[in-house]
Amino acid sequence: MRIFHTADDDNLENILESSTAAIKRWCGSEDITKPEIRELIIERSRYVYNDSLEFFNENFLSELMAVSLSNYVEEDVSDEETNV
Repeated sequence: MRIFHTADDDNLENILESSTAAIKRWCGSEDITKPEIRELIIERSRYVYNDSLEFFNENFLSELMAVSLSNYVEEDVSDEETNV
């Protein structure tokens, strides 16, 4: 996505902000400095900008799952749950 003017700056900021929030929520990570998370944010923003958001999840499902799984932290299981 190449933008050569400033007319869309506010719109692009909103798109990036909403994409960042969505990707952070889906991936379970607050760290957007990881290259794979940054790429997903940029790609989702590109889909939003081109009015094709409905295709993003389908086209990037494997990447979303991979990043989500890499950020998964297993919670401690209490003694009560292990004795069931």
